[in-house]
Amino acid sequence: MAAKHQEVNISIHLSEEQIASPLQEEATTLQVAAQVINTITTGDTIFFMDNQVLAQAAQARDILKCPGHWEIRSQLANFFISTSKAQITVRHIPRELNNRIHNNAARVYFSESNTSTTMICKSSERLWERAHGGEMRGSEMRRRAPEYRRQSRRRLPGWIWWLVGIFLVVGLMLFVLHHNQKEQFRPPVINQLRNTEKFMYKEETATENKGSETEEVSPGKVNFTEELLSSTSFARQLADQMTLAKAYVILAKEHGNLQLAWELSSQIRNSQRLLSQGAVSGRAITQEEAHPIITRLARLIYKAQDSHYDISTTMVTLKSHALALEERAKAAVVQTAEFGQLAAESLPKNIHCLTVKLTEEWLQNPKLRSRSEEHRNSTRLVDNNLYHFCIFSDNVLATSVVVNSTVSNANHPQQLVFHVVTDRINFGAMSTWFLINDFKGCTVEVHCIDEFSWLNAASSLVRWLSEMETKGSSGGLKAQEQEIKFHNPKFVSLLNHLRFYIPQILPNLEKVVFLDDDVVVQKDLTQLFSIELHGNVIGAVETCLESFHRYHKYLNFSQPIISSKIDPHTCGWAFGMNIFDLIAWRKANATSLYHYWQEQNADQLLWRTGTLPAGLLTFYGLMEPLDRRWHVLGLGYDVDIDDRLIESAAVVHYNGNMKPWLKLAIHRYKSIWERHVNFSHPHVSECMFH
Repeated sequence: MAAKHQEVNISIHLSEEQIASPLQEEATTLQVAAQVINTITTGDTIFFMDNQVLAQAAQARDILKCPGHWEIRSQLANFFISTSKAQITVRHIPRELNNRIHNNAARVYFSESNTSTTMICKSSERLWERAHGGEMRGSEMRRRAPEYRRQSRRRLPGWIWWLVGIFLVVGLMLFVLHHNQKEQFRPPVINQLRNTEKFMYKEETATENKGSETEEVSPGKVNFTEELLSSTSFARQLADQMTLAKAYVILAKEHGNLQLAWELSSQIRNSQRLLSQGAVSGRAITQEEAHPIITRLARLIYKAQDSHYDISTTMVTLKSHALALEERAKAAVVQTAEFGQLAAESLPKNIHCLTVKLTEEWLQNPKLRSRSEEHRNSTRLVDNNLYHFCIFSDNVLATSVVVNSTVSNANHPQQLVFHVVTDRINFGAMSTWFLINDFKGCTVEVHCIDEFSWLNAASSLVRWLSEMETKGSSGGLKAQEQEIKFHNPKFVSLLNHLRFYIPQILPNLEKVVFLDDDVVVQKDLTQLFSIELHGNVIGAVETCLESFHRYHKYLNFSQPIISSKIDPHTCGWAFGMNIFDLIAWRKANATSLYHYWQEQNADQLLWRTGTLPAGLLTFYGLMEPLDRRWHVLGLGYDVDIDDRLIESAAVVHYNGNMKPWLKLAIHRYKSIWERHVNFSHPHVSECMFH
């Protein structure tokens, strides 16, 4: 009967502490091997080589009969034979075939009649081949007892368990803390709602004839807000009925049913009284209290519905109300625009008072008229070595602020010359003001538009303005809003369009700076005259930081005459502070271009109103952009202009309806303008302008 073999695998792992050197690793391995060999006492031993049985020795002990590559291990073999009663044969598995078990390992098979033992040693083949170098004593090899038990599983390091435990404790603490916070900060409504769910029952012991009875459940104090939110409470039903009744009250009044409206209002007051009592007492409204009011309200609502005060009627009524309100809103917009325009166009009584007093002085003092004639013959008015400014205005005080702010910030104010053009009505007041006040030695010349012989009834400008004044309007709300602006005297004023005739007004000058009467100068403007315009006619600050300040905003590009010649995305620019090269103007014949575009716009199809669209077309391709700091706009409508931008600006412009001399001016910017008003002047103080 064949012997039963049992496979026993023994793995030997050497730790780093056991391996101090290669020789120690070899010695330790041999010790362990010897301990395993000592366990073999009887039985035959079979030699294996490359998975084949090569030899079997029944009673032989000569291990040197094995193949030649084991001859170098004779000392180890003799040691094995001397310590075992059985024949021992060692099988070697090459290292390249043993990688599946462990790198750089050697295998030794031990076979008995009943046991086959496999030992895996963590040792390189090089160290095994050096085993013949010396024979170790058996006493040294037997220092360590053999171990036959299976290798225990590797345990996790202790610090990992500590870390897991800490995380568990922290998580438990956070959970408890969060739970306590939820209990502590529960909304009061929830607590009160929980309290309302607790009812107190009272029992009484009745007499033997009546027996025992249980008293009626009496609710405690409740949260009235929760009562109103509950769909089953009587308070909620009362509130809903009351809301619907209020709507029917309005409908009944509109239809003249005052009796129904009065009855509904009476029940609404009863509902409000009952709800307020419940809220104050903190008790729930009972059916006995609410039922009479709910019943009466239901009957009245049914009566209102029977009178065709139903939802569809309500919708139609509300729609008509909405349409009426929309019409009123449109009318209010038009009215607001009209009133705002009137306020912007109107001359404050204080300025009117000043104008009247100055005109009176002009008429009563002939010396002023003679001095005015003397100023007209001054050579300074045509001296191109001086700095010339032109202003077109009928506002005495506004023109004074422009001149005063300009000379106050000039390094050499005596080199400044101002050419002021006004109408016949304000000519005397304007002349008187600049004759009786000194502006640091500068020269101020006042012209009247009646002096220009070329500006007569036959001129294209006068003819066009006459047509503008008599032109009617048609259309809806948008046309009405445009018509308000269309009839604005500012846009049809002859003074406002004289800026396109500066070479005719000042024929002897080469360069001039144009200033509007609603600007304030904060820096020396004489540096403008040294700016190179590169052959262009006008220097201006561009305003295309926003898309609506490009040409397509001002002009009608659906007209071929515009779209074929002008780029709609060209940057717009601003009037108000501009430097003009009058030599380049005359060379480009810009005034003739202005006449051409005015004739093309006879039907107002290219643009509606204003001088800026005409200027954009007249000076298209003839404009030199200036630094933005030369001209800051928007102080007449924009309340959010950066203070740093205002401080750095050479000129600030109050363009818009909120002019600084009006009561509707933006208070934040008004002080900039007022600091250049001479409030100490007798005429100004008499008119109480400040």
